[in-house]
Amino acid sequence: MLPTRDGVGPSVITLPVGDWLLVMDFLVQRFDAVPREEWLTRMQNGLVMDENGEAVCPDRPYQDHLKIFYYRSIENELPIPYEESILFQDEHLIIADKPHFLPVMPAGIYLQETLLVRLKRKTGIEALVPMHRIDRETAGLVVFVIKPETRGAYQSLFLSKKVEKCYQAIAPYRNDLVFPMTYKSCLQESENFMQMEAIEGESNSETLIEVLEQRDGLARYQLKPITGKKHQLRAHMSALGIPILNDLIYPVHRAADQDNYEKPLQLLAQRIAFVDPITGQERSFETKLQLSI
Repeated sequence: MLPTRDGVGPSVITLPVGDWLLVMDFLVQRFDAVPREEWLTRMQNGLVMDENGEAVCPDRPYQDHLKIFYYRSIENELPIPYEESILFQDEHLIIADKPHFLPVMPAGIYLQETLLVRLKRKTGIEALVPMHRIDRETAGLVVFVIKPETRGAYQSLFLSKKVEKCYQAIAPYRNDLVFPMTYKSCLQESENFMQMEAIEGESNSETLIEVLEQRDGLARYQLKPITGKKHQLRAHMSALGIPILNDLIYPVHRAADQDNYEKPLQLLAQRIAFVDPITGQERSFETKLQLSI
């Protein structure tokens, strides 16, 4: 297994059957957003390797089915001015408190400024992987698994719905809605960019919603997702006519050139609980972050 570099593990691609003369030619065509000069620099710095760990040179002949490993880099990646914290760590798990705006995993324009990479740099644990994920805009608890051999056992907890998750949100208050309530809908990917939509059909998403306090037209809600559909809490609250405060996706997607750090999405992964499949212990963790009306 190839090592991480500054907290970032290598990406991998298997070369398809083709008539490219050089590995370089394929990479330039496959990743058209990365110029040839960038691939040349990566190769010169030993950041492109084959499946045997040997450096791939610019003049390396093309070879069908060869696995190529490469390390991504993002020039002038913008820093996210909020720090994560580690709430708990033992030999199996790390429980982190993620701030708003910080992605869990590297993707797109985010690499170093992600929770996973920050934690790898902070702890030195290269094998660290998230047990689950939450949206970049959402703050709160994320559980990470330390040992590769136990990943499946922990991640299967989510698939078998054996994890109790509790969120809090700030959203408008409506007198005509009766709480607590259980809201269900059939959610699917929408043609509208980034959004999920509700359609006719058997429900595939379910959320328990309760009002904890209300003041000045707003309320603090407790949200307990029974299922784990993408954007489920945001979509359900919007469908009820009480979209979560500062949500730029629901009910209408509003593109932003950059993050407005003064108006974070008012959604917080507040508590998570499960029976540890390795130790048999009852685990329960709560965030130290807070939302206020």
